[in-house]
Amino acid sequence: MDISALKDGLVGQGVEYFFGAYVDGLGVPKSKCVPIDHLEDAAEGSELYTVGALEAMGPLGPNEDECVGIPDLDTTVVLPWDKRYALAFTDLLFKGAPYNHCSRTILKQQIKAAADMGFTVNMGVEPEVYVLRHTDDGEWRPFITEDEYNLPTRGYDLETTMLADTFLAPMVRYMNELGWKVYSFDHEGGDGQYEFDFNYTDMLGMCDRMVLFRLMSKHVARELGCIATYMPKPWSSAFGSGAHMNVSLADAATGANVFDAASGGKVRGDHNYSELTYHFTAGVLKHAEAIMAVACPTVNSYKRLNPRGLMNEMSWAPVYRAYGHNNRTLGCRLPVNRKCLELRITDSAANFYLASALMLAAGLEGIRDKLEPGEPVEIDTYSISEDELSEQGIHRLPRTLGQAVDTFAASDLAKATLGAEFHDSFTKYKRSEWEEYCLVVGQWERDRYLHIW
Repeated sequence: MDISALKDGLVGQGVEYFFGAYVDGLGVPKSKCVPIDHLEDAAEGSELYTVGALEAMGPLGPNEDECVGIPDLDTTVVLPWDKRYALAFTDLLFKGAPYNHCSRTILKQQIKAAADMGFTVNMGVEPEVYVLRHTDDGEWRPFITEDEYNLPTRGYDLETTMLADTFLAPMVRYMNELGWKVYSFDHEGGDGQYEFDFNYTDMLGMCDRMVLFRLMSKHVARELGCIATYMPKPWSSAFGSGAHMNVSLADAATGANVFDAASGGKVRGDHNYSELTYHFTAGVLKHAEAIMAVACPTVNSYKRLNPRGLMNEMSWAPVYRAYGHNNRTLGCRLPVNRKCLELRITDSAANFYLASALMLAAGLEGIRDKLEPGEPVEIDTYSISEDELSEQGIHRLPRTLGQAVDTFAASDLAKATLGAEFHDSFTKYKRSEWEEYCLVVGQWERDRYLHIW
């Protein structure tokens, strides 16, 4: 990288400041802001961080060395909504070595493990987001008032999609300026909920994109006097916000999708998936509960994962640890219209680097050990009782963050993937979150119990 040429190009575009952005344990971007004249210094690691003060970033105390941010200048982008700023995604070093709580580094390690097996990894994400305004009565409501004039849902509604143009149009324009190639977007089932579909890329690049996507949406919403929220289920009767991860492996030499039987792999089933795909899927299913601790990382996440909950209609949420080909009630799906594994459990609050790393590690284990996922489940599991499903070997995914974190804590794969130090920090952080939730007395409890006896 010719840093001088990069700086000249950025200055020519009107850039005044540079962010070398990494994420904390929750996936929230962090950075110091560097005047563009000091880009060379930033590239050499001038920016130091006391990351022990951040969320789930380890126990580094005030008496210890700081982390050094090393920006990957090949990822540099000018923020399309405010071109005074450029951003590059950054890895953290501690005492000259990769910091053991750097989410991006952890994902890169698993991508290298795939490369050692002869694969590159591609991913697409389908992010969902609510855009809300704060009203005079102190409530959060959809930013388009007409959204509330419906029963039960404005999903795919043409009129309210057009009415939301003040949010959707800038988002699509900015995403296309970044080269993401948006091919559709829509009003999702929730009031004020939207989804964007854009081209897949390599797994690391897609996780970088998701950090930028959330940041971008918040700024666009703020321009409208609103917020963009990634709380997975903002109301009891709302549709949840998922962020389905669509992952495939490619042959490192040819670039061919090895999940596609057309690439020359051994065919299995009626949908032209390779046998390798099913081994990968089996690994993900084996470790699904542990993956959920990072893919569904909040107490609120698990209120999304129900067939109906308090909604007027089915939730379309993944509920069971199984796979099918067009079955959206399951944690994993092998779609008939594209050759990938769709991990449906992931929600909008995920740290995508960690969720991707753990999913990839699980899938690679499935390939190495030739694990079998069993037969695909093609029935509507919402319409069958838990007992009947259990008899068929179809079991519920964790119902709470506490259950998922307990499985994550006991998982050798999770510990090996994140490293013992980060695994311990994340476990402690999320257990504390769960325990606090269990101790808080809420309005539902007062409404139900205050006057019974």
